[in-house]
Amino acid sequence: QKLTVCPIIDGEEHLRLLNFQHNFITRIQNISNLQRLIFLDLYDNQIEEISGLSTLRSLRVLLLGKNRIKKISNLETLKSLDVLDLHGNQITKIENVNHLCDLRVLNLARNLLSHVDNLNGLDSLTELNLRHNQITFVRDVDNLPCLQRLFLSFNNISTFESVCCLADSTSLSDITFDGNPIAQESWYKHTILQNMMQLRQLDMKRITEEERRMASVVAKKEEEKKRESHKQSLLKEKKRLTINNVARKWDLQQHRITNIAANQDRKDSDSQDHCQNDGSTISAFPEETGSLDSGLTSALQGLSVTDTHLVEVEGDTLSLYGSGALECLDRNWSVQTAGMVTTVSFTFIEFDEIVQVLPKLKIKFPNSLHLKFKETNLVMLQQFNALAQLRRVDQLTIDPQGNPVVNFTLWKYYVLFRLSHFNMQKINGTEVTQNDMIMAERLFGILAHVASSELPQYHLISILGDARKKQFRYLLETKGKKPGIVNEENNDSKRLVGENTNRATLNYTTRDFYNEKLEEIKEKKKFCKMYIEDLVKEATEINMKNEALQKLWPQMFIELVRDAVMEIRNKNSYMKLCLQQITDQK
Repeated sequence: QKLTVCPIIDGEEHLRLLNFQHNFITRIQNISNLQRLIFLDLYDNQIEEISGLSTLRSLRVLLLGKNRIKKISNLETLKSLDVLDLHGNQITKIENVNHLCDLRVLNLARNLLSHVDNLNGLDSLTELNLRHNQITFVRDVDNLPCLQRLFLSFNNISTFESVCCLADSTSLSDITFDGNPIAQESWYKHTILQNMMQLRQLDMKRITEEERRMASVVAKKEEEKKRESHKQSLLKEKKRLTINNVARKWDLQQHRITNIAANQDRKDSDSQDHCQNDGSTISAFPEETGSLDSGLTSALQGLSVTDTHLVEVEGDTLSLYGSGALECLDRNWSVQTAGMVTTVSFTFIEFDEIVQVLPKLKIKFPNSLHLKFKETNLVMLQQFNALAQLRRVDQLTIDPQGNPVVNFTLWKYYVLFRLSHFNMQKINGTEVTQNDMIMAERLFGILAHVASSELPQYHLISILGDARKKQFRYLLETKGKKPGIVNEENNDSKRLVGENTNRATLNYTTRDFYNEKLEEIKEKKKFCKMYIEDLVKEATEINMKNEALQKLWPQMFIELVRDAVMEIRNKNSYMKLCLQQITDQK
């Protein structure tokens, strides 16, 4: 009728049904006298506020769909309300309905709701329509003891956790989620059915026993996946904490070494004026004397022993964190696992400690082709010599962090020269070219020649392995032959053997090994010193006796001659005396 206001209705106090739908009414008014009214339909009007209903205590059905209402209000006296339809409005929040204990149907479809809560008190509610809103999570639905049908189609629900309270509802039998992000997930149906066993219909389709069985099977698999995922998360967190502990311990150790080096430098500078240089140069490591301050000591003691190193095999990579991880090379690795490892990564481990286990690494992981070093204190080119004892190295990665050696401009060329027998393919991810090999030979070829030519033959042989000894003997055997006797192939072989031998003289001695040798040398020096001192003392005594004899000899000689002359002065008497002595002896 294109009404803009509710018309005044007099003399109809017994009226029970009133329909004003499809008009232009903006305000509810002029009906307060209809106290017997049970059904009021104001669908499709322009009402902005719920009002004018306080006297309609008998009202059972209130239809206010498709209006402009922004807030649920002024329903305090409508305690007998059975159906409340507010769909198609602009409501943003469910409120002021907790007193409607007899309400059976609530329709809030096509509003602006972002969440569902504040439903306590609706003890008779059996149907709740929330289609076409902006809902992201649902609460309090499990507190509705009679709710059977819940319509949540076309909202923004993306996870089951956001509606998990539905699993606690014992009365819910029909529910819809179609049009939500959650309905696009592969696990959607199985998860809903597994957690809401009481459902009879899902998305307006009846649930079969086969679907329930499949849901149970899939749910078990999902649970296993979740447990595995949780386990992996725990392992990742444990790995992160362990690596942090290893890094903290490493930093403390480096702080200690830095302090020791600084103290050593101060001692050296203080003693420079009192020391004389004898012309020889000896490369030595400073002895680690002194101790950590109390703060660092307590920090180290706070770390768990089991958490200060980490061994991890991931794919074809063996990662070792902390010096304690080197002990893993003593494990009984399976042939399959050991053969699968092609990359070995060392982090927070002193390079000198790594050198000691390289022979084990070669045996335990024969297919390792790629070595990575990060925070390993690679500080000088000489340390790369130790890698020559491996079976094969195709790639080498030296992280600048904790490895000052990469600051040397020519370090890559030295690696290529010293480890040329590996035919290395990549260094720090960069392909090795033929020009790189030629440049390495030009820069460092003379170094190996000088090193080998300056060493005595016995010393040279002592530092070579069995293979190197055979090659060296071959050189000695062919050295004296005439040029015409040795063919071109042998000349090439001789050249290659010579290059390998020259490189083998460029070796590396670790700090611990050097200290052991130093102690051995000290013991030998001590023994030699004592032996020489004894010889000198004995020679001194002999010389003193000789000098004393030389002084006494003239007088002794005179006395000997005098005694002899006196004895034989009377020949007869002397003969008798001699005969008597002979007789006495018999």
